[in-house]
Amino acid sequence: MNTGLIHLHSLLRWVALVAIVVTIFNALSGLRKGRPFSKSDNRWSLITLITFHIQLVIGLVLYFMGGWHTQIGNMSDKVIRFFSIEHLLGMLIVVVLVTVGRASGKKASSDLLKHKRHFSYFLLALIILLFNIPWPFREVGAGRGWFPGM
Repeated sequence: MNTGLIHLHSLLRWVALVAIVVTIFNALSGLRKGRPFSKSDNRWSLITLITFHIQLVIGLVLYFMGGWHTQIGNMSDKVIRFFSIEHLLGMLIVVVLVTVGRASGKKASSDLLKHKRHFSYFLLALIILLFNIPWPFREVGAGRGWFPGM
């Protein structure tokens, strides 16, 4: 079960990345062209929000099932530190930024402000996200591969 969840979590990473990038480009396009906030803009921000919340739930299950919470005292090992502290906190911040960005964008009084809030919050979330993914080229992601099971 643990391996299946890791593969699902890894696969959904790509869905989350695509969703957040599309949302950012939609917001940037809305800002530059001054176009109204559309149903598509709202839909993409919702897809991004749902994807990140699903990732959070799967990640928390993996965190506790994998025993990472018991390894917090071992900060000398880079991989253990990454998965027991850095990845968890970084991704929690990302989920909060996506959630607040969507909520504040929905509540904004003008279309321009909606685009601006989506762009700002989601771009910051993307930057933090990219630093907290265990990419295969990083020491903490060595041997994990680009796609699940590969």
